[in-house]
Amino acid sequence: MKLLRYGPSGNERPGLLDDEGRIRDLGHIVDDIAGDHLTAAGLEKIRALDTASLPLVDGDVRLGAAVGRIGKFICVGLNYADHAAESGMAVPEQPVLFMKATSAVIGPDDTVVIPRASRKTDWEVELGVVIGDRAHDVPVETALEHVAGYAVINDLSEREFQLEHGGQWVKGKSCDTFGPIGPWLVTRDEVADPQNLAMWLEVNGHRYQDGSTRTMVFGVATLVSYISRYMTLMPGDVISTGTPPGVGLGQKPPVYLKPGDVMELGIEGLGRQRQQVVAYESTR
Repeated sequence: MKLLRYGPSGNERPGLLDDEGRIRDLGHIVDDIAGDHLTAAGLEKIRALDTASLPLVDGDVRLGAAVGRIGKFICVGLNYADHAAESGMAVPEQPVLFMKATSAVIGPDDTVVIPRASRKTDWEVELGVVIGDRAHDVPVETALEHVAGYAVINDLSEREFQLEHGGQWVKGKSCDTFGPIGPWLVTRDEVADPQNLAMWLEVNGHRYQDGSTRTMVFGVATLVSYISRYMTLMPGDVISTGTPPGVGLGQKPPVYLKPGDVMELGIEGLGRQRQQVVAYESTR
């Protein structure tokens, strides 16, 4: 299944994509694509529905983030050896974990805002993993059983905030609009091998990232198992699993986003995103 959320920001409705690529409304079945509706039992109830009987959504609609009410947004750093090299950092012996604020989450085609005083806003196409059943200290062998599905994520980063402002990476990762997720959540049964997905990102039509999840240092099952050792993963938690090479920081010289730029990105079988970049405007 391809589950999604559509409608105005802050007032999204749950839906799914039918076999003909049309949006069907799920609002009378579930309150959101979130929480217990993402467990194995919750997904099975949705899967058992007669899709043809669900109301069609007509016209062009905004897609929101594919997952609602995210409790934890966990990111994995330097999880592609070639990206670590372009960043001038060593390949980690254990997964590098950091958090992204959930206030950064937006829809897949929403506008990205360059933060105030930013000089180094960057892009990162990443495979997103959405937790289904609760996971606490689970073994690698059964870790994927706790995954509801997968989604495209653009893990936007402000490199100066991240690397030059002291402390944790979270400061450069959590700016508003720095977490587009979607266009939809593709359930685990439709992804034969999460470690064999092509992924790409372009800025203004120039392809900067062209990689594959094959080159991850730590695969999805390892990450779910590892993270669940340190914190209980709950339904709807999101893991962003790292990016392949080709980020702006790694260009020679570095290239960073500016107002007017357009990013397009996607992952095989999971859909694509498109974001226009705008300058920061004070809301005071």
